[in-house]
Amino acid sequence: MDTETAVALVSGGTRGIGRGIATSLIAAGFHVVITGVHAPEDAQQALDELRSGVKTPRQRVEYVRANVADPAARQYLLNKIRKSFARLDILVNNAGIAPRVRADILEASEESFDELIATNLKGPYFLTQAAANWMIQQQTEKSAPRYIVNISSVSATVASVNRGDYCIAKAGIAMATKLWASRLTEYGISVYEVRPGVIATDMTKGVKEKYDALLAGDLFLDKRWGTPEDVGKAVTTLVTGNLPYSPGAVLNIDGGMTIQRL
Repeated sequence: MDTETAVALVSGGTRGIGRGIATSLIAAGFHVVITGVHAPEDAQQALDELRSGVKTPRQRVEYVRANVADPAARQYLLNKIRKSFARLDILVNNAGIAPRVRADILEASEESFDELIATNLKGPYFLTQAAANWMIQQQTEKSAPRYIVNISSVSATVASVNRGDYCIAKAGIAMATKLWASRLTEYGISVYEVRPGVIATDMTKGVKEKYDALLAGDLFLDKRWGTPEDVGKAVTTLVTGNLPYSPGAVLNIDGGMTIQRL
């Protein structure tokens, strides 16, 4: 892929894992569009810091305010990219939220469930639908490959009974990856899933003591917190064509957490 012309969209790219992904893609030379729910002025510092990593004067990094849970916002987002760049080569579905309250599944609310599913599953699913249709329209005989990467979580397969809504949404993303890979490979669109483990972000700051204790035990093979940069490198590996012949492949970036051991 010609990174000097290719355009990547990273949802939820102003902080945490999304920012790590955006940083890595910028370092690889891609034009990058990031989204978030914050007003542009509130995202300006993150945008300025990301722009400091551009490789050439022509490379662009843009921010679009868009909540992926909102159908109108998703369409607005793609229209902005169409107007600014006239193309989309990479979609990274990263935007996601944690439950506002970690509640046992015997007590968790429908409101929390609906919010998590709308943002973490329904939004990415239909953003993929819209982006994929546009990618198909752009295809020609000489088209470069295109990529869709879903950022899920070890919670797609590891049960946490105090955040069941989150686990179910991520399990849905895992199946969505299989579905989109099955449908889009024929169009030269590679679909992958990246499953981060315990990553040091704002989302995990509130449970740091819990995971520090687990890291000191035997749960992890690589006994450290994962970083957004770890995930960013994995995504960049995928979208630069370095994992060919592998539709729907899943990369576990989890320090060995999910390896079953006796």
